[in-house]
Amino acid sequence: MHETLPLLEISDFPALRREKIDTLQVNIGYRCNQTCVHCHVNAGPTRTEMMSEENLALVSEVLRAREISTLDVTGGAPELHAGFRALVRAARAQGVHVMDRCNLTILFEPGQEDLAEFLAQNRVEVVASLPCYSLDNVDKQRGKGVFDKSIAALQQLNALGYGKPGSGLVLNLVYNPQGPFLPPNQQMLEADYRRELSEHFGIVFNHLFALANMPIKRFGSTLVSKGQFADYMQLLRDSYSAANLDGVMCRSLVSVDWQGNLYDCDFNQQLGVAVPGNMHLRDLLRQDLRNSPIRVADHCYGCTAGQGSSCGGAL
Repeated sequence: MHETLPLLEISDFPALRREKIDTLQVNIGYRCNQTCVHCHVNAGPTRTEMMSEENLALVSEVLRAREISTLDVTGGAPELHAGFRALVRAARAQGVHVMDRCNLTILFEPGQEDLAEFLAQNRVEVVASLPCYSLDNVDKQRGKGVFDKSIAALQQLNALGYGKPGSGLVLNLVYNPQGPFLPPNQQMLEADYRRELSEHFGIVFNHLFALANMPIKRFGSTLVSKGQFADYMQLLRDSYSAANLDGVMCRSLVSVDWQGNLYDCDFNQQLGVAVPGNMHLRDLLRQDLRNSPIRVADHCYGCTAGQGSSCGGAL
């Protein structure tokens, strides 16, 4: 694995400061039932890192103390953590909106047979990875058989009301490019997804998020191995748009790793670039991060290139 942080640290990216935190994004573990080429977490079936019960309990306390409105749960496949459902219930009992970053195929793993019903009962927003609407492209990126399982999972969620008008059950899809290029126009791509998924599979959804691939971890290492890293970084820099700075996720979100350490975003987390002061979840019980500096490096151009890219798609 090639380390990319040394290639990103020297940067002229503009300085940023944090606003009020409205989203706590928590990575509760790196174990996953998939191993995807574009994964910036290096998640997979052999990863053992999982958040402790103590830190899971702190999440609920922080949500209350900082009056945070959204809990964004990610992994790995976060549903594989034994404490996932208790965390969701605790947050929903506080009136917090919960998002589950779901890879869809997790619905068919042993012990997850009732997962879709659990998510619906707790009115959890599902943010589902589906890098394309064609079998060949998805299986190439995520593994043989993943597309068929993903389609079956989406149909199962639709049957429960997800993605349907008036249900209040939100189903959003996530697109990642398959190589070192920027996502296409999100609005046009969303129209293509709606048409293809509806016509061929009867699937409906709320929105499509088009995310740029970050030049870190597994994807970044692949770029280095293929001699494409410099060209991809030049593409990101050449496509920079200052208009995207106001909407980048790090201004209103704080990222938490499986050990409870704080980062300005999920990408900084994977690079090991902690918030100034190397803070922990417990510090948020008494300290507000508003107006604190955000740690930036060259990978930040990935969020501001072209139409922009964040956990909620184009900016």
